[in-house]
Amino acid sequence: MTGTRTTALVEDLRQRIVTGAIAPGDPLPSENSLITVHGVSRTVVREALGQLRAEGLIRTRRGSGSFALTPPTATSDSGFPPPARTVADRRALLELRTAVESEAAALAAGRRSSTQIAALEHTLEEFSRAEADPATALDLDFAFHRTIAEASGNHYLLGLLDALGPAMITMPRYRLDAGEGSAPGPRLHEVTAEHAAVLAAIRAGDALTAGAAMRAHLAGSRLRMEN
Repeated sequence: MTGTRTTALVEDLRQRIVTGAIAPGDPLPSENSLITVHGVSRTVVREALGQLRAEGLIRTRRGSGSFALTPPTATSDSGFPPPARTVADRRALLELRTAVESEAAALAAGRRSSTQIAALEHTLEEFSRAEADPATALDLDFAFHRTIAEASGNHYLLGLLDALGPAMITMPRYRLDAGEGSAPGPRLHEVTAEHAAVLAAIRAGDALTAGAAMRAHLAGSRLRMEN
């Protein structure tokens, strides 16, 4: 029943954002308002907002609420990238990311600059502290992967990640296994450790290990998504 209620709330909010009823930059109704109007639990509301964040339709600011973003549009006549709304879509997206980002990490190991290494170190440090703020954690996760694509020196790889955007990262609140003021969840620890392994290999200039570490990280992402 919770899944059905979440889906219904996501569809309602998605429709309002896409049609412009909630314009880009406008705040979404508060959690309490959504609970009252739709007759759902706080868990359902947070799951729905997490899915909308993953689709790139909203951004949540800690202490300020959630705000609508400009709905994603196709970057070409082929309609790429399509939104990933189902588990099958997310699985297919991870397959694409594994093929692309493993090579990006390998290339980055041989082409990265000291500035890019410093950026990756800073992003990883901030990510490890973001357990109580899923929206920030999502943005930092994407920033880490984007910097690796940038460090690959291949503008097509970077362009692909920019086309996918933060919506390629799935990290709604209930997957972090941590609440406000609590200790980091095990999933966040896992992702942090996997990112650290990728960074260590890139820093060492080890292309084979960097590619393998990225592949292992995205395999872990698939397991976390499906469990």
